[in-house]
Amino acid sequence: MSDTPITVVVVDDHPLFRRGVVELLNDSEEMTVIAEYDNAEALLDNIENTYPDILLLDMQMPGKSGLGVLKQLREHDDKLKIIIITACNEQDKLLEALRYGANGYLQKDTPPDEILSQLLSVLHGNVAMNAGAITSLASHLRENKEDEDTPSSTILSHLTERERETLFFIAKGLNNKLIARELGISDGTVKVYVKSLLRKINLHSRLELAAWAHRNLSAELLDKEM
Repeated sequence: MSDTPITVVVVDDHPLFRRGVVELLNDSEEMTVIAEYDNAEALLDNIENTYPDILLLDMQMPGKSGLGVLKQLREHDDKLKIIIITACNEQDKLLEALRYGANGYLQKDTPPDEILSQLLSVLHGNVAMNAGAITSLASHLRENKEDEDTPSSTILSHLTERERETLFFIAKGLNNKLIARELGISDGTVKVYVKSLLRKINLHSRLELAAWAHRNLSAELLDKEM
């Protein structure tokens, strides 16, 4: 990691929680909070002047919600690392955040050390999700999969070897660039495999793919080095 601290902007309308997160990040060796806001409008007014490496964004706020901010920012910026942090356990909100392009989804009861490690992992191309979010996403897949009549073994048998390898690395949390490096192919080819996986498994985001893989691939396969 570079000697330059990772810059973070924190947006949350609860003063005590926001202050705790800001102190946690500033007390770490790797990160520094360059701005904090208690509402979405203040963030949007100042984002160009306080553009961070990571935006830590509350889901539920008065006025424009965190999801609204996420959607608005993603219309013209797909580079900024945006992590939703929330006390909300609604599966629909989690799925919305993923489909709008969130780089992570953490619940507010996440232990402090895990918040730090999840933020660092996002900068390495991984997706930040704590156990509660992964459980919620997996539960959604169990309850709402439109292809429930199709056994996972049948779906897996219809995947090409490269698609199965790509799915394995998605489950490991690797981004397209890292998957391309592991497989010795281009980023563009990985994108083609990801789109094909989404279509064949009938899902909408790579996080849903990761949750599906964790539910349907054996633990032995996921634990091994490919």
